[in-house]
Amino acid sequence: MRIAGPNATARAASAPGGPRRTSFGGFSVDESETTKQTAATASLRTVGGIDALLALQGEEGPGERRRRAAKRGTIALDALDELKVGVLSGDLGPGTLNRLKAATAGLREGSGDPGLDEVLAEIELRVEVEIAKITPRR
Repeated sequence: MRIAGPNATARAASAPGGPRRTSFGGFSVDESETTKQTAATASLRTVGGIDALLALQGEEGPGERRRRAAKRGTIALDALDELKVGVLSGDLGPGTLNRLKAATAGLREGSGDPGLDEVLAEIELRVEVEIAKITPRR
């Protein structure tokens, strides 16, 4: 079916796999379309609902854990560099201390790689030492 007119901007076409009339007046359905629809419906039923989707999202592989741990280490090293620049320039603000404290938050989580975990532990120790140095004493 085609709709056309002076102001028509869209065209509509009949579904190619829809019902077809035969010369006998009977009804016929394209079986390839029915098979595709049945397969699509069956694949949707295999998903166990929202719980299964949430469980799949929560799963991360060892590569993802390693990547996240390396990123946390990089953030901590950047905060230490910012501290160094602040100390050398004499402009050490309270934001630097807050960034250092935030950088230590995720360093204790394991990455699954013993070598990376060891480096992250050393970075964490260095950050905690620097925090102790610049924290005002009571």
